[in-house]
Amino acid sequence: MSAVVLLAVLGSAVMHGSWNAIAKAIPDRLVSSSLIGLVYLVVGGAGCLLLPLPDAASWPALLTSVVLQTAYLILLTAAYAHSDFGVAYPLTRGLAVLGVTVLAVTILGERLTALQFAGVAIVMGALFTLAFARRQRTSRRGMLLAVAVGVCVTAYSFVDGLGVRASGAPLSYATWLFFLQGVTIPLCCLLLARDRRAHVAGLRRHAPVGAIGGVLSLVAYTIVVWAQSVAPLALVSALRETGVVAAGLIGLLVFKEKPGAVGITATVAAALGIVAIRLGM
Repeated sequence: MSAVVLLAVLGSAVMHGSWNAIAKAIPDRLVSSSLIGLVYLVVGGAGCLLLPLPDAASWPALLTSVVLQTAYLILLTAAYAHSDFGVAYPLTRGLAVLGVTVLAVTILGERLTALQFAGVAIVMGALFTLAFARRQRTSRRGMLLAVAVGVCVTAYSFVDGLGVRASGAPLSYATWLFFLQGVTIPLCCLLLARDRRAHVAGLRRHAPVGAIGGVLSLVAYTIVVWAQSVAPLALVSALRETGVVAAGLIGLLVFKEKPGAVGITATVAAALGIVAIRLGM
């Protein structure tokens, strides 16, 4: 992993924490998911017209990822409706680091140095600590939803890691991934909405903020998909989850969630884990 890839993934992590905060801030979870999906539809559709198709070998992975990421976004906004931002976000991301690392090492045969393993373990442990130190402020349903989100993240990260490498064109793969999600996410949200008129009104009311969240989400994941094509999947996953640092600041400043001494220590530990991953390269 080069310094350019490292910095790109860290930038992606900050954007990821930011768009998740926007998803939390919009009160209607289905409106939040729909607005992000509509941005995917517009930008992804434009990209599909300009870029070549990904190789045929990548399409099974791409279509599988569309299903997983549609479920992920709807479950994510549901988790935020029943949890503190500072609990749900690190828990879902910690599970992703654990799951992707296990799959990358056992199935893909990726090799990490001892220091890199230590870095991944530190980042993962710090994220779990951030979540469980404040779990008393989150309902059981919120915790279960966060775990389901973590499973989805693990699954689609692994699938995309395979798909993008088979695509021959990482940007085309990402473009079609977003475009197809731009169809499935708003459609599923509309079907799930109890009051469709209120749902449409919510889309209009929150459109500006939702559009910003969608753009940040799109750019952040495009960077990750590209990074997965040129760097070990486990390392990309671990570094990507450092968005918890940005999320912690957002939780403090925007949602008035106080991290406490344990939260601050865990955030510092996550930063040290990043250093360990980089030094082990």
